[in-house]
Amino acid sequence: MECSWKDRGGKGQMTKRLTGKVAVVTGAASGIGEAIVKRFDEEGAQIVMGDIQRDLGEKISAEISEESIYVDCDVTQEHDVEALLQAAVQTFGRIDVLVNNAGIVGARGPISEIPAEEFYATMDVLLTGTFFGMKHASRIMQPQGTGSIINLASTAGVQGGLGPHVYAAAKHAVVGLTKNVAAELCRFGIRVNCIAPGSTATPLVAKAHLDDHSAIEEVEYRLKKSSPIKGRPGMPIDVANAALYLASEESGNTNGHCLVVDGGLTTGSSAEDPPYSEVLPFMRESGKTGI
Repeated sequence: MECSWKDRGGKGQMTKRLTGKVAVVTGAASGIGEAIVKRFDEEGAQIVMGDIQRDLGEKISAEISEESIYVDCDVTQEHDVEALLQAAVQTFGRIDVLVNNAGIVGARGPISEIPAEEFYATMDVLLTGTFFGMKHASRIMQPQGTGSIINLASTAGVQGGLGPHVYAAAKHAVVGLTKNVAAELCRFGIRVNCIAPGSTATPLVAKAHLDDHSAIEEVEYRLKKSSPIKGRPGMPIDVANAALYLASEESGNTNGHCLVVDGGLTTGSSAEDPPYSEVLPFMRESGKTGI
């Protein structure tokens, strides 16, 4: 029997690939962050969740194993990020994985109309928060001689025209910062990589597309129609599985990489027939054809 895309994109066989590892995830209370937390929990990780959505965060922490805690964390505040990471060390003794996931859409509109304060606020969440995470995680991971830092970028960070201006600028910066920090920290046994998801059926995307963060089924339907892979929308579990790979020892020789999870959109893949999808005569110089 043929499996559905939900079966193929699911968790599959649990192999406990993160047993003994301590993982910190920001923006952990919903969307992609929630999927990463639950996936890491299935694979045996001890998890520290950071978010500003306390009720949701505490609910998820209570639903997964006892090997998790929730900590209030506004990633735009350096002391909050430092406190989150220190809570992980105080509770579990170390940090093996940091996922800088917290994000917003932020400023939207034509470049001539974006207020400066919206520019700064967007960059603070998407870029400054990622910087704070890497800064303080590196201080903990260097004496350990090991660690994996995973930053959430976006297809808007690898190709123009796929996101609002400031969002795209921040995500391009996340990709660049990932590569630079990877080049520094590799000598300490620390790997730094990022994930660039395409549009994914999350509350954030539902709000951006439909002005309703709860319209997950509707946004999933829309993404299914526009996906390069027929009938296969981007789902949070796809990004969580990518994060699992980068967190685990399976990616032990992967560093400074941007793992794109978009169904092939940024390669030019499309649900429509590609150019030259039918056989045409061999073309030569001056309009001549044939060998």
